[in-house]
Amino acid sequence: MAVVISGVFGILLGLALIIGGVRLFDLGGTWYFAAVGAGFLLVGILLLKRQRAALWLYALLMLAALGWALYEVGLDWWQLAPRGSLIAPFGLWLLMPWIVQRLSWQHFGLRAWGGAALPLLLAVVLWGATAVLALGRDANDVKGMLPPPLAEATAPGEGEEPDGDWHAYGRTQLGQRYSPLAQITPQNVERLEPVWHYHTGDLRRPTDPDETTYEVTPLKIDDALYLCTPHNFVIALDAETGEERWRFDPQVSDSSNRQHLTCRGLSYHVERQAPAGQQCRQRLFMPTADARLLALDAKTGKLCPGFGEDGQVNLWANMPNVKEGFYYSTSPPVVARGLVIIGGAVNDNVRRHEPSGVIRAYDVRSGELRWNFDPGNPERTEPIAPGQTYSQSTPNSWSISSADETLGLVYVPFGNQVPDQWGGRRSENSERFSSSVVALEIETGRLRWVFQTVHHDLWDMDVPAQPSLVDIQTDAGPVPALVAPTKQGDIYVLDRRSGEPILPVREEPAPQGAAEGDWTAPTQPVSALSYQPPKLTGKDLWGATLIDQMLCHIQFHSLRYEGRYTPPSTQGTLVYPGNFGVFNWGGVAVDPVRQMIFSAPAYLAFTSKLVPREDDSSTLVSDKPPYLNENFGSPFAVELKPFVSPLGLPCTAPPWGYVAGADLRTGKTHWLRTNGTVRDRAPLPLPFKMGVPSLGGPMLTAGGVAFLSGTLDYYLRAYDSTSGRELWKARLPAGGQATPMTYRSPSGRQMVVVVAGGHGSLGTAAGDSVIAYALPR
Repeated sequence: MAVVISGVFGILLGLALIIGGVRLFDLGGTWYFAAVGAGFLLVGILLLKRQRAALWLYALLMLAALGWALYEVGLDWWQLAPRGSLIAPFGLWLLMPWIVQRLSWQHFGLRAWGGAALPLLLAVVLWGATAVLALGRDANDVKGMLPPPLAEATAPGEGEEPDGDWHAYGRTQLGQRYSPLAQITPQNVERLEPVWHYHTGDLRRPTDPDETTYEVTPLKIDDALYLCTPHNFVIALDAETGEERWRFDPQVSDSSNRQHLTCRGLSYHVERQAPAGQQCRQRLFMPTADARLLALDAKTGKLCPGFGEDGQVNLWANMPNVKEGFYYSTSPPVVARGLVIIGGAVNDNVRRHEPSGVIRAYDVRSGELRWNFDPGNPERTEPIAPGQTYSQSTPNSWSISSADETLGLVYVPFGNQVPDQWGGRRSENSERFSSSVVALEIETGRLRWVFQTVHHDLWDMDVPAQPSLVDIQTDAGPVPALVAPTKQGDIYVLDRRSGEPILPVREEPAPQGAAEGDWTAPTQPVSALSYQPPKLTGKDLWGATLIDQMLCHIQFHSLRYEGRYTPPSTQGTLVYPGNFGVFNWGGVAVDPVRQMIFSAPAYLAFTSKLVPREDDSSTLVSDKPPYLNENFGSPFAVELKPFVSPLGLPCTAPPWGYVAGADLRTGKTHWLRTNGTVRDRAPLPLPFKMGVPSLGGPMLTAGGVAFLSGTLDYYLRAYDSTSGRELWKARLPAGGQATPMTYRSPSGRQMVVVVAGGHGSLGTAAGDSVIAYALPR
């Protein structure tokens, strides 16, 4: 019976591979799967006839498959595994006594396991030896060491905030995510232990949007921590014990129109000339999901009555296309030179006519509008007149800005004009500011310079992260630089005075042939410091099994794909890297002393398919509010999906996530290490280190340790910033899709704090935890 079952299995598997393989070959893909299918089919037939020739033939099939696998992917275990997932186990099965002893051998005159069984045994042993050899290699890692710091290098901005505090989202308005604390080192970090664990009590509700997320990085000021939650609660904690001091609830009502529900952080301002006990001398600013900007007294948690109307400013003021839930800010504003500078997000691709992407500056004391930068009307930055509205549907800035108060400039990362995947009706100014970093004068809002990272962006490649500001040592002396990570994997290093590249930027030819009514840019910029992935080929496709991998090949060859920046199409286009981004809002961390950058590049592919619209009301790609990607008023809706197999696994081979260390002076990446496990993504909690994407930024310290919690497995990790080696990790109770921070507690301990609340869109476990770690006393 075992021989019959094996024969039937071989025939069925062979037929499946032949059918799929012929389809793949017809699409222009490899003949490999059809050939393997033919081999399985013949082996199955011979097994049913109880012919020992089946073992000979299967030995040849195994050896040929092994040779092909090694030719394609070498000794990369996670690439070899699916190629041998059915082939090798079936070969081992055929060597079992209940198979071998029941096959006829009279034509060979040999005993069981003799003759044809020996070549099969050799093939199985070769597959096994190859697997063992591959398991011992880090096929995708680049191991190295960053050079030591320059003797003359210093950390610009030191002294503006106490070393032990964390006053802004990136610690300072420079956005470096770097702390000068050095109590925790590579030598003692493994001794870190939890000190306190606080629960915010803000849990997900049935009415929340899918993308309800905890992405907050707390602030530490004096002896208190301050944080916000997805439903916009603001909470003050004792920095030593984690005990709650006060809580403010802005009473944000639920809405089905919102795409996101998150709060990445708060902003802080202190009136240094005011008496210490004066009300609202220390202010916290928070934008809400219902488009208000609040000013709170940091000591009491009460609204500051002199700011706007009763402590709040209405961000819907002067907006076009007002519709609740379609405009709000998820990121903390910049506070600089007495101004609160804020942008906002609009819902992705719902309508052609959306609110404005205007950037506005308000007085920190009164909440009075001081200037506005409207990307559709960039020359007029004086406060808009009552009754007028800003330009509709302009590129918006949903991420975090940075500021250099010495130069008097604020640096704003911009996204796209909707719709993202079809740009046939974009205005001249939208073309100018889409997917760019824009430098504005802090005091007036006037444009100083603009640097575009994607021309005529059709892939939703917003500049997603806060630019990091650092002074880079060059042969000509220190140069004030801006470091801008992008979704497509380029990290631009610019002179922040002028926007001119410090590390070279070249223009490369881009694929052509946009959808009807649209066009594509002939070239696209590429930075000398880049983590863009190589163009995908058949050998890069993956799957848990041979069948799964074949189906990914069929899908790949059914899509339009000519490399990065292949235009969206009605056929369906493969977008790699996808709009999840090699880098997203978490950005990078910059060590101003070491002149190095710590990053966590991620690699996932997506597909986009333009769906022609016949009217402006039918829902084609969504089934619930706010009807994302319908693009009402445009010629096409768009289907956006991850490029995954029928099992829901990525069709591109791991690793899908790394940590990397690069020298900012040269742009050279000195180390690149696979990061994260599939423990929390696999059906069984197996800690396979395949490298998983990270959403949430890294943090660096002067002690030579970096921290990251945003991976899709639930860990806070510590790394040696010189080599990238993982030093320590702590299990989190939920997804840690936030950027950690560190501070000195009143008792003198260096604390590391992470928020673990999960991310709705990524499917990581939800929670409400704020956890502090420190070395034992």
